[in-house]
Order: sequence, then structure tokens, then C-alpha cells
Amino acid sequence: MKQTESESIEDIVLRHSGRGMDILRGYKTDKYAEKAARTILGWKRGTVFLATGFYVAGFAETDGPVGTLFLAKALKNLGFRPVILTDDFCKGFFEGEGIEVLYMSLTADIDWCMEILGKFTPVGLISIERCGENSARDYANMRGVSIRATTAAADLFFRIALGIVPTIGVGDGGNEIGMGNVADIIEEKLSLKPCVVTVDELVIATVSNWGAYAIIAYLEKLTGEKVFMNFEDARAFIKKTVDMGSVDGVLKKQILSVDGFSMETEKEIIDSLGAAI
Repeated sequence: MKQTESESIEDIVLRHSGRGMDILRGYKTDKYAEKAARTILGWKRGTVFLATGFYVAGFAETDGPVGTLFLAKALKNLGFRPVILTDDFCKGFFEGEGIEVLYMSLTADIDWCMEILGKFTPVGLISIERCGENSARDYANMRGVSIRATTAAADLFFRIALGIVPTIGVGDGGNEIGMGNVADIIEEKLSLKPCVVTVDELVIATVSNWGAYAIIAYLEKLTGEKVFMNFEDARAFIKKTVDMGSVDGVLKKQILSVDGFSMETEKEIIDSLGAAI
């Protein structure tokens, strides 16, 4: 599917929607991904935390890490110091990619988060497909099953930072950090128990990786700097994570796909975003 002249970057990353993100679109600013990119470009050049990693069937899922990596690389090229915040289920994914990684243990608490924030003094926090607490004070997967025992409380950073350090969330289902911005709508329209953690700017997409790609596309479009990745690089990194155990979050299988979408669809989205730039 090729991009049409009337199709925006937000339109592209909401293609193939089947989990209600197209419904949420009607409740958000039309150019929400552009707004997130403009927000980032307004930050003082310094450390940016990027949280990712979603536990599925014993591993981290394929959605999240690749979008996080390439957004981190884009930020680095624009003068920021990106630090990926994740847990041991993503161990080894980012090493060798030229980006700092900070691992959060399952027992890390608010005191640890405060210490880390004091040490790094980030200028912004970004979450890409990272589970956050719902109204039942639990972390749940897309099927409503608790994953608290296998999920580090990365959302604590966003709770602490709210109103102090700017925050951005990227999600595709309702249980991710940032979905607290539209929690009432998710409960009413999608009949889900959403994450209640809010952010300053929320980016929605059919797949969270695509939401990260949308931000990168706008960063290039707005600055003229060549920061958008190509499909082959994205595919190679997804394959790397799958070879290390990562699974498709919908199919729960260790295969080269993301949220049930093949690499052919991944190429379609990346190529369309490249054309939109």
C-alpha cells in the first residue's frame, strides 16, 4: 500500500488498526506525533530516558525495542544523550548499538528511581510499549492477565517526573504508559482496563514501533537531518532480538513478526513514512 498525497504520517501509522487506536484518534489532536516531535526539539540537549520492554510468555516482545533503538539513535544524532531504560528480558538487545542501557530490577522501588533521576538529571522521558499500572494497581497484558511479577516498575519514573520533567508515551493497546491520558475513553469505547499513568504527550499507533517511527519521521522532516532509518536496518534488529528469544506479542511465538504483522507490512509502513518525509 503506497502513501496517498492526502495521507499524513499519523494516518500511515494507524493503518491496519484492529485494537481501537483508530477510535482514539477522534479524541486527539490531529498531528499528535508531530506535536511530540516538536516537543522533543524544544528540550535542552541533555539526557533522555527511553523506556521499553514488554514481557510476553517468558521473553520481551518484538514491539518496542526496535522503535526505541532507532528513536534513540535519532536523538543522539540531534545532540541528545539517549539512555534506554529496560529490564533483564531485553538483556543483550542494545549492547553494541552505541546507546547506553540502564537495567531496572524487578525489586527497584521509588527510592532507586529518585537516585537514578538525581544521577542522570534527564531533560525528558519517553516510553515506547512499556506496561504501566492500571486502576487495579496491577500490570496486565493485552489479555488482562497480570504480569506484575515479571515487570519492573518503570512507570514510577513517569509518575515522579510528571510536572517536573517532560514526558512522552507511545502505545497501541491501552495498557501502556501514557494511556492514562485517555483512560476514560478506553474504558468506555474499548471495554478495557487501561493504564492510568499519564504523560505530557501521547502518541498512538497500530503498533507502538510505528508510533516511534512517526516521531523519527517528523524529527527528520522538521530538522532536515537524516535520522530516519531504512527497512533493512529495522528488520535486521528485529531478527537479532528474535534470535535472542523475543516473541511476537500477539502470536506469542518466536518468529520474525510484530503484533501479528509480517515484515512485508513493516516494510510498507517504513517505506510510506520515508515517502511522507
